[in-house]
Amino acid sequence: MRGIKRVSLVAVALVAVAAAAFAQTSGEGSGNQELSVEESYLQESVELMIIREQTRADSRDMKLVALEYIGDAISSGRAGPEVVSALEYLALEGVVNQARESGRLVNNYPDVRAKAAAHLGELGTEEAKDVLLKIVLADPEPMVLTEAIKSLGTIGLNENEETISAISWIVTRFDVLNPDNILALSALEAFEKIAEKNGGLKDPSAIRTIIRIAEGPYIRPVQNRARETLNNLRQYNAQRSSESGR
Repeated sequence: MRGIKRVSLVAVALVAVAAAAFAQTSGEGSGNQELSVEESYLQESVELMIIREQTRADSRDMKLVALEYIGDAISSGRAGPEVVSALEYLALEGVVNQARESGRLVNNYPDVRAKAAAHLGELGTEEAKDVLLKIVLADPEPMVLTEAIKSLGTIGLNENEETISAISWIVTRFDVLNPDNILALSALEAFEKIAEKNGGLKDPSAIRTIIRIAEGPYIRPVQNRARETLNNLRQYNAQRSSESGR
């Protein structure tokens, strides 16, 4: 509890500093709507400091506030390396970055990890894709994996088929013991998005996964969506054949 109070007070103090800095720059620049380079740098530096402290706080609520700040930074085009680092920490909270008290895991926050995974998709960078692959290979929670798979589809990078292979692996893993309809549906949509951005899918494991969903223990709408995905993927094969025959 002391750790939570200490970090929370730090974050509150930083918020106060940020508010004071913003008020000062607003007052000085009342005749000019645009911030100077120095003022913008100060504002961004304070914001990143707040995000960093909130990310490392023990409190789940403080981490959720950090994610709100991160969302604002991304939408405003201020997502630099510090933001990526904060998202990676939050996305692996309780899985890779573990805190324990008397042997009990005390920082398992799937909702925090899921929101972080969604923001990584908004970033759309290769660094974000690499973090998402770590999530897919390490996280046990379907809600987190679903967001990570959606984000991988949004980014669409698939060098050496690593993204497709990772998605196929996680669907197969759950399919054996605990099939999840929402997870399977997110995988189908990701396959289509990645195929669209890369001119089709070359990894046979993806096709096997789609067939497995179409014929497996899933609800009828998900099975039908899998069959639709197979039909959609055929167009890329037909297109490649047409181009090679020219």
